[in-house]
Amino acid sequence: MNRHFGFLLACLFLLQACATTTTPQLGADGKPLPRLYRISVGSTAQIQFRVLDSVNALRQAAGAPSVELDSKLNAAAATHSRDMSVQSRPWHFGSDGSSPVDRVQRVGYEGEMLGELISETYETELETLGAWMEQEDTRRIILDERATKLGFAWFQEQSGKIWWTMIMGS
Repeated sequence: MNRHFGFLLACLFLLQACATTTTPQLGADGKPLPRLYRISVGSTAQIQFRVLDSVNALRQAAGAPSVELDSKLNAAAATHSRDMSVQSRPWHFGSDGSSPVDRVQRVGYEGEMLGELISETYETELETLGAWMEQEDTRRIILDERATKLGFAWFQEQSGKIWWTMIMGS
């Protein structure tokens, strides 16, 4: 029995030695090139709750109260993410001329819209949140003490490009 176990263990070591490891390719800046981040169908809730948990951790660290997901703000964010893709540019106005306030009102949100964050990227939701936190104006929206609600959605093109939208409301 011990001999079979030893043989199996030796085989595992040999297989591990044959495994290839890939070194990340580096860009001109010396940083690893981004890998394509594909969002799978059915992962909406998982991604939204991961962002919610991360936002609430950041807010807690800053002494701000927690926020909760709001389905109406999620709908407004999803609509705008898809529309930015159609327009092929990240900006706060819809192809119909709508503003963030207009879109939030269209979905029936009755609270105050405090801010909208947008991004055009190939990065994950948490990398995008990190980039927003690095900018004073977007960080201020995420940490706004008046916020009680959060909407978060995206649209991913076939190429892999992701259009992210976060809306904070009270």
